[in-house]
Amino acid sequence: QVQLVESGGGLVQAGGSLRLSCAASGRTFSSYAMGWFRQAPGKERESVAAISRSGSFTNYVDFVKGRFTISRDDARNTVYLQMNSLKPEDTAVYYCAAREVAAYRRNYLYQRISDYSDWGQGTQVTVSS
Repeated sequence: QVQLVESGGGLVQAGGSLRLSCAASGRTFSSYAMGWFRQAPGKERESVAAISRSGSFTNYVDFVKGRFTISRDDARNTVYLQMNSLKPEDTAVYYCAAREVAAYRRNYLYQRISDYSDWGQGTQVTVSS
């Protein structure tokens, strides 16, 4: 099991930027595929972005493409979500998630909630209009 702690959330005006960080500890971070999810009030948790164990592959849901970028730094055991051109509808609690994967799956991407075994506590992002 890996422990995940998100940070970097806050209040920002529409059009602004934030960078979320998710620090991992407890296991070998480089063995994990990672994902970012979000949950707005009254809505279900949804996928935002995913990155493979290798870091070579990423995927985004349509509503963040071109605005958000997921990346990882295995030396720092951290995954990031750079969020630009933020909109009020991006307001949500953002969670990172981890899934340990075998080396032969190092380029796989995982986007379903059920794909992930470890979750952080979340960080609030609020975008004002």
